[in-house]
Amino acid sequence: MVEGATVVFKPEDKKAKTPIGSTVFQAAKEAGVHIRSECGGKGLCGKCRVTIKNSDAVGEVTEAERKHLCQSEIDSGARGVIIPPERQVAPRQIQVLGLERKVELNPAVKKVHVLLPKPTLSDIRPDLERLLDELSLQDQNVATLEIDYEILKQLPNILRFANWDVTVTVWDDHRIVAVEPGDTATNLFGFAVDIGTSKIVGHLVDLTSGKTIAIGSIENPQIIHGEDVMTRVTFATVNDADLETLQELAVEGVNKVLHEACAKVSIDPCRIYNVIVVGNTTMHHFFLGIQPKYIAISPFTPAIKRQTNIAAKELNIETNPRCLITFLPIIAGFVGADAVADLLATGICEFDELTLLIDIGTNTEIFVGNKNDVLCCSCASGPAFEGAHITDGMKAVTGAIERVRINSDLEVECKTIGHVKPTGLCGSAVIDVVAEMLKREIINGQGRFNPQMKLGRLRKKGGETKFVVVWGDETATGKEITVTQKDVREIQLAKAAIHTGCSILMKRKKLREEDLDRLFIAGTFGTYINLENAKYIGLVPDVPTNKVRFVGNTAVMGAKMALTSKGMREKSELISKKVRYLELGNDPDFNQEFTKALFLRPQKIKVDTYKRNF
Repeated sequence: MVEGATVVFKPEDKKAKTPIGSTVFQAAKEAGVHIRSECGGKGLCGKCRVTIKNSDAVGEVTEAERKHLCQSEIDSGARGVIIPPERQVAPRQIQVLGLERKVELNPAVKKVHVLLPKPTLSDIRPDLERLLDELSLQDQNVATLEIDYEILKQLPNILRFANWDVTVTVWDDHRIVAVEPGDTATNLFGFAVDIGTSKIVGHLVDLTSGKTIAIGSIENPQIIHGEDVMTRVTFATVNDADLETLQELAVEGVNKVLHEACAKVSIDPCRIYNVIVVGNTTMHHFFLGIQPKYIAISPFTPAIKRQTNIAAKELNIETNPRCLITFLPIIAGFVGADAVADLLATGICEFDELTLLIDIGTNTEIFVGNKNDVLCCSCASGPAFEGAHITDGMKAVTGAIERVRINSDLEVECKTIGHVKPTGLCGSAVIDVVAEMLKREIINGQGRFNPQMKLGRLRKKGGETKFVVVWGDETATGKEITVTQKDVREIQLAKAAIHTGCSILMKRKKLREEDLDRLFIAGTFGTYINLENAKYIGLVPDVPTNKVRFVGNTAVMGAKMALTSKGMREKSELISKKVRYLELGNDPDFNQEFTKALFLRPQKIKVDTYKRNF
């Protein structure tokens, strides 16, 4: 038997029995305690450091720990198991709504209530044929229906128990997926879900009206194996069991969101007969249990592109067991079904207006065009916008600074989520800090701190310069919140990736900024950024504000449109085939454009015009 140790996690008092030699991070996973870690526990990010009461209970300090801990932290036992507030995973801001266009209500599933004549010696039609004959009297399209095998086995008992009064649920006019006693025609529900890298959002929809009746959302439980998809792909390629773990976590997340939504309106999940799922291509593969490693290797080939339909029981989704789980089609290895849903929701492929759509995230998808042609790309903007790789960065949770303003006296004003003492900086605040420092000439266009600036908030130590955003006596942790030269560089890299994607797509379409009729900015991060600051540093094109629209979570709204309309579901297939994909790294202008985009180019914006957005 393997020797083990009991680990108690404070302040939650959760316990885990773990083998000797395990890491505290591994023990935390066993205990169900979520500790911040962008790297998935590989010792690369330093965000999971915790405090231990008895330092004799753990091994010697490792090289990875020395890299991320200062001597005072090592001396104070900053290695585990008391979890400081800033290291705990708190619920983040999740965008659950977005732009939604009205569609004609025509879901793939429908219910038909029928009263069957009982068999007699003069009418000896078999049960299934009797049922189909009555259905065809109401709808000619269902005369040749197939029936699920499990339902067929129970059909004789169901019909007789119901005294030949039943409601039949039909999927896509060709398959019976439920036969229920009595008239249940009004109990017809579907679920639209967006499996994001960082969050899962689901809409419970009444398919008789097309309206959302409840919404559920959680942080993606896969995050315990890494903040970004590439860390998770690396984890999944070690062995099949690790891939199964990520699939189980994705399914678990979808089920939690589904049950949360159903509980809000007291709906039995067994009344859900169709689920539409979207997500990026890697999430698509994780959810379906498909090995994703070839997406990460040139030429970045996914296993499948077209729409998939799988019974809920095959995926362990806790709806009606014969509910069809439909994953919308994808476009390319780094442009997934969530991007297809973005296009459905915004209607770019249907209108004359030239539109630029930017869905900002760890991977940012960019589209430009109109009904005649749409060109797209994906750029690795990195997790900086989630607060990862930023010294005092954090997710958009309570205590995170979300707005920053540096006034003319070079004093800093901050706004936190929840209006509490600050704990760190979320992505939108880091954008603000960089833009504000640029405006006040604390940094120059190359992102370097101004050596001539005599400012008490600028600290230099060991050759590193950092800017103090909040003094230690004003924070929740008692530690200063700062932005370092490395942090500025991280934002420059993320900003340059997006800027390069936009500029190359527009160049290939022979468009200028002034040619654009609309700029749509999608995604949770996009909803919370200060537009003027984002334009000021060149994160997004300098399009007039009246042409810009924040469209929110268009991925889940597009999924809902496909759920309520067969026409939209079919249109998603056309979008998948029609939209042209450009591999940015292959473009001959990529290196030159990216290098240029690293420069923080001040736009023609008055320094104080952004006050109204603070």
